Amino acid sequence: MEYVIEMLNIRKVFGNFVANDNITLQLKKGEIHALLGENGAGKSTLMNVLFGLYQPDGGEIRVKGKKVNIANPNVANDLGIGMVHQHFMLVDTFTVTENIILGSEPKKGGQIDIERAEKEVRELSERYGLAVDPKAKIADISVGMQQRVEILKTLYRGADILIFDEPTAVLTPQEIQELIQIMKALVREGKSIILITHKLKEIMEVCDRVTVIRRGKGIGTLNVSETNPNELAALMVGREVHFKTEKQPPKVGKPVLEIEDLVVKDSRGITAVDHLHLTVHAGEIVGIAGVDGNGQTELIEAITGLIKSESGSIRLNGKEIRNLTPRQITETGVGHIPQDRHKHGLVLDFPIGENMVLQTYYKEPYSKRGILNFKAIYDKARQLIQEFDVRTPDEYTKARALSGGNQQKAIIGREVDRDPDLLIAAQPTRGLDVGAIEFIHKRLIEQRDKGKAVLLVSFELDEIMNVSDRIAVIYEGKIVAIVDPKETTEQELGLLMAGSKRKEAGVSS
Repeated sequence: MEYVIEMLNIRKVFGNFVANDNITLQLKKGEIHALLGENGAGKSTLMNVLFGLYQPDGGEIRVKGKKVNIANPNVANDLGIGMVHQHFMLVDTFTVTENIILGSEPKKGGQIDIERAEKEVRELSERYGLAVDPKAKIADISVGMQQRVEILKTLYRGADILIFDEPTAVLTPQEIQELIQIMKALVREGKSIILITHKLKEIMEVCDRVTVIRRGKGIGTLNVSETNPNELAALMVGREVHFKTEKQPPKVGKPVLEIEDLVVKDSRGITAVDHLHLTVHAGEIVGIAGVDGNGQTELIEAITGLIKSESGSIRLNGKEIRNLTPRQITETGVGHIPQDRHKHGLVLDFPIGENMVLQTYYKEPYSKRGILNFKAIYDKARQLIQEFDVRTPDEYTKARALSGGNQQKAIIGREVDRDPDLLIAAQPTRGLDVGAIEFIHKRLIEQRDKGKAVLLVSFELDEIMNVSDRIAVIYEGKIVAIVDPKETTEQELGLLMAGSKRKEAGVSS
């Protein structure tokens, strides 16, 4: 059997930490091959070795049967290997074309031949059905489009082996479907794809084979047609995973969060939250369902004090908190798991231990008269790291070195530990694997069962259906319907989210 890529017994060590422990992965020509594992299992490390960003400490790599030494990404490019990174490597102020040709610019008379480049980019875009405007500025296009630019960048450099690193983590459901079609088109053209993911649904839909790794070790390679999501989840996590969250009926108490007639404008001055009303009680989880861009982000930022609102009322336990500072709101009893963990959740260059006290560092025992008590800080961090199963070499490791799932567990540990009356969870499981998702859902339900109010915002409909006690549908900045998850369907919710009226959606109000 001829493989286009063979990674044989690859070993990669960082200090005392073995990230890849003799892993083998073999890619056939013209297949989509999934690399599946939990957050922090070593998937990205293995692919960074293949792309030349890391050098292996053991094992060998063969490309089309020939042993190679991939010293850096330029060597990988020369071998026809391209990588679409999870965090895009694009210059915001450049156009699509300028980003694509960066480092391999076509010249004409000593100058960059931008016209020729734009023509080539347009032709490539049309050939693969990518529908990208070569003249558009990166800053002006959607996340899904930016990803297509990353794909074009690899194709422009002649890649016929493409590595996709968690490509759907930041996409809407519609963009995910479009990406799947693009991947199928690439394979029809003779490309071969390695897809790093932990989304079992996508593997079942688009992949031919799947290699599972767990805690740095290769568990095995299976044909997708001969497996199922339950088997893959168990191989990946090392135990049976429950996709349906078990919970008792809610014991609903007094109103904790009361929002009346709230108006919030976005950064461009356009009304994003439009006279919105919503109440969340103690002992319940209210899920907000909506298509991205219907005011969810502005609503959460207004409740947590990250942006000012124009008018209306936000009360916590009867006390007006609208337009207070984030710290005043936090101290009133609000916990916030932000939707962008890197921007608003963590200081990435701080140790994970110090990130654990970002909301409380100015209080005793963590500081006294303005002097930080590092022993108390790191004692607390160790306790939370253990309690919330944050997998990190130690509490002094920088936050950016942790996988997404472990960063998220750290934030949840910090917020839940403060015992807030209202816990706001925005996209709490975005980009996480089934084991981490199960863990986080349990923690949200635990908070509810302790009599706390939980406001969950998510684009994952199955998450909203699975975890919420009531679902509020947001459309164009208004709550247009409140439904019981036991009495609705994803199709019905989808129609409401798209703006159809309750009767049309078949829901009685």
